Parts: sequence; structure tokens; C-alpha cells
Amino acid sequence: MEHPFLIFGWIFEKIGLGHFAHAYPHVIYSWVVMAMLIGVGFLATRTITMIPGKLQNFFELLISSIEEFMVENTGEEGRWFFPIVGTIFIYIFVSNLVGLVPGFFPPTASLNTTASCALVVFFMTHFIGIKYHGVHYIHHFTGPVWWMIPIILPIEIIGHLARVLSLSFRLFGNMMGHELVLIILFVLAGAFFAPLPIMAMGIFVALVQAFVFFLLSVMYFTGSMEHAH
Repeated sequence: MEHPFLIFGWIFEKIGLGHFAHAYPHVIYSWVVMAMLIGVGFLATRTITMIPGKLQNFFELLISSIEEFMVENTGEEGRWFFPIVGTIFIYIFVSNLVGLVPGFFPPTASLNTTASCALVVFFMTHFIGIKYHGVHYIHHFTGPVWWMIPIILPIEIIGHLARVLSLSFRLFGNMMGHELVLIILFVLAGAFFAPLPIMAMGIFVALVQAFVFFLLSVMYFTGSMEHAH
């Protein structure tokens, strides 16, 4: 998708990296999102106090809410992989939101970004399964009795691979569709009035899509911890 104007694309053009900026805007804006999160995280934790300031209080509320929700669904055993699912949620949510800023491109509107997040979840799911069950994790793929292995094993493999497609295409499709709607409205009706309702809905879409990705990740992780039936 050709975006009308990207601020960081223009900056890269000025320093002689215009081809990279046009070919990989999702990479550039992934770096922007990471820099934003690192910067805000540094500011929030630079002076941690017993009586938190506004920024520290916001982050404590955000992190504790995500953690409590996850532990309610996974139990205390799932607390150790909270950092990865919390990071996934915050990264995807902020990546979705930056697309609402004129001149910014949401990294999640690229299939490369969403697929990379989905692959992290995919490999982490099986890492958790092996961590909890060792070699017996194979029973998640073989079914309850040995003579059903030729039937169950291909189905389970296809099902697990389909998770990558489901996670990546769902997020990519929603964010790409929202970007297309915004661009069309910018072109047809101007940059100030027509897009405002869509942008307001875009905040809701950004939150919902990040939460769905987060929730499915938690479900997959929880499923890999459970014993095979």
C-alpha cells in the first residue's frame, strides 16, 4: 500500500535511504514504536516512589491489570510468562495506535510484522509445552490411543500451523482495512473533518485487536501447560 506521506520515510530519504524507507516502512515504524516504549518506560521507572506520580501510576495500573487478567485465566503457574504476553499486548496496541497519527504507518498493517508476532507465540507455545511435559508433550499431538495417531497427528499439526495464519492475518487484515479507509477519507474529504469518527473508532479497533491477540496467546500457552487427554 502506498501511503501518501510518511514522516520517517521523508527523513530516511533525506539521509539517502529512500529505497529502504519505501520498501520497509513497517520496519522503520517498528523501530519508532520500540523507541517510544523504551523512552516512556525509562521515564516511568526513572524515579519509582511509594507515592507514584501520574506516569508511574498509569503504568502500574496497566501492568497490574494485564497480569491479574492473565493469572485469572492461567493460574499462578502462568505468571512467569507474563512478560512476553504483556509485551506483545502493549507493542501491538501502540503499533495499532500510531497509524492514527498523520504521517505515521502502523507496523501491524504489514503482514511481516503480524507474522513475526504470531511466530513468537507459536514457538513460545511449544517451548512451554516441552518445559512442563518434556518428551511427553508429544501426546498433545498423538491422541488418547496409539491407533489414532495417523488421524490425530496430521490434524494437530495443521491446527497448530493454522494458529500462525489466524493470528497474523486477523490482525493484518483489520489494521490494513482501517488504513485504507483513512486514506480514502483523507483523499476525498480532507484531513480535518471526515476522518475524525473513523479515527475515534480506530482507537477502539486498536485496543480490541491487541486484546484478541493477547487473549489467544494466553489460551495457547495455557493449553500447552495442560496434560494431554
